[in-house]
Amino acid sequence: MSYTALYRKWRPASFTDVKGQDHIVQTLTNQIVSGRIGHAYLFCGTRGTGKTSIAKIFAKAVNCQHPVDGSPCGECQTCKNIAAGSSLNVVEIDAASNNGVENIREIRDQVEYPPTEGKYRVYIIDEVHMLSTGAFNALLKTLEEPPSYVIFILATTEVHKIPVTVMSRCQRYDFKRITVDTIVEHLKGLTAAENIQVEDRALTYIAKAADGALRDALSLLDQCVAFHYGELLTYDNVLDVLGAVDVAVFSRMFRAVSEKRTKDCISTLEDMVIQGRELGQFVTDFIWYLRNLLILKSVDDGENLLDMSVENMNLLKEEADLVDSENLLRYIRVFSDLSNQLRYASQKRVLIEVALIKLTCPQMEENLDSVLQRVAEIEHRLDEGVFVQSGSAAPGMVGAAESSGSTGNSASAEPLTPAERVNLPPGQLEDLNLVRNEWGKIVRDLGGPIRASFRDTIVEPAGESCLCVVFTDDSNFTIGSRPTTLGEIERYVEAHYQKAIYFKARLRGGGERLDTIYVSDEELKANILMDITVED
Repeated sequence: MSYTALYRKWRPASFTDVKGQDHIVQTLTNQIVSGRIGHAYLFCGTRGTGKTSIAKIFAKAVNCQHPVDGSPCGECQTCKNIAAGSSLNVVEIDAASNNGVENIREIRDQVEYPPTEGKYRVYIIDEVHMLSTGAFNALLKTLEEPPSYVIFILATTEVHKIPVTVMSRCQRYDFKRITVDTIVEHLKGLTAAENIQVEDRALTYIAKAADGALRDALSLLDQCVAFHYGELLTYDNVLDVLGAVDVAVFSRMFRAVSEKRTKDCISTLEDMVIQGRELGQFVTDFIWYLRNLLILKSVDDGENLLDMSVENMNLLKEEADLVDSENLLRYIRVFSDLSNQLRYASQKRVLIEVALIKLTCPQMEENLDSVLQRVAEIEHRLDEGVFVQSGSAAPGMVGAAESSGSTGNSASAEPLTPAERVNLPPGQLEDLNLVRNEWGKIVRDLGGPIRASFRDTIVEPAGESCLCVVFTDDSNFTIGSRPTTLGEIERYVEAHYQKAIYFKARLRGGGERLDTIYVSDEELKANILMDITVED
């Protein structure tokens, strides 16, 4: 006897065997039990979710001689004939190859004759969206007023292509994608019955690769088992057969992208090419990897939405801190566009390399996402003082060194003399150091006009529990010296650092240096290399 593929061998024979479509099964069984059977049904949903299988089960159930709770018994002659495809009462039509007006006219002629056995003649039209406009028009009248013994079941994966006039004459049922957990449980039972040894991790990957389609999962499992027949089917075996990539490769690639290591990105891609990995599948899986990172950064308790091991979750949390959400959105956009391009590309590797270079070198793109990333990087470097030359700005200063246009003197005109050291009481020094160290973050978090006007400012002591913000620009000082603005900073510091500090503002004078170093008495004494005599 010839071999039967798993998806055909394990096609559900009754409503109880259907997985992941409980809402549809319950509705149809209730209709059969109560006798409230419709004359036209529209089954829509993605591939492999059970549309045709449920249509055949429904056809058996309405004609079954001994139904059990709305489900076909499978033992009567009518059920056996329908299952064998020899019943004249159930006609299955592929609209992809029978989409003309003449095909529908044949159906209209056939429905005039009552069923030879059972109660109903059932017409299952698969991929009904492929019918021509004329064929749909020919079907309308029959759908509207069919004989009492005729049932139409229309199945489609593209419901948006169905004319509204047809949809309005049908009961519509939307088939959901089947969850990974449901697919895994079904595969476990199947492999146990087939005496197939397989790792749970391998089944989980197959279920994820199926993308909600149980039929695809069975086909992938069949393919993997055939390659490693008689052996334990491991996770690595599945990756080899499907040309997929291990999670560790995604981690290595993401770190290289986030750290702008273009060469390492290209090298990692080359390793996958040498190993024979499917590049299209890599792009799809990497998009999901980025999606998981974005969920961790954007959703409270996001780890509850992700199905992965504790080790992978900890690694994902660590990598989620490497970039901000805006950059992750840009990465996903670039790779999503790439995924669409790869469908018809002959040089997939070149396109992926170009996408990786775009991610690591945003200056090469001119779209808004890239510009925003470059601006964010510049702001971060400014806040960290990367662009500030030594001696031109003091510790705690936000922004770059003062320009000659705002002070009247260039940075190079500052006298090359050591910075003055001034000792402060411990309490004042503690407040000053706290705010100076966090000044860039405070300004960024407050945002809006504060972030713009406080760009080139420095904080200096102004007495007990009081700090002064020094401005270098007249217009910025006008905005920043408002009591409401300073009050907002005071409330932020008190809420985040539990410090009640009063802020005031002043404008920098011409030629005034802003590099004074404030130290404690002990630090001042440690830097004076001579004996100190304290006089009364």
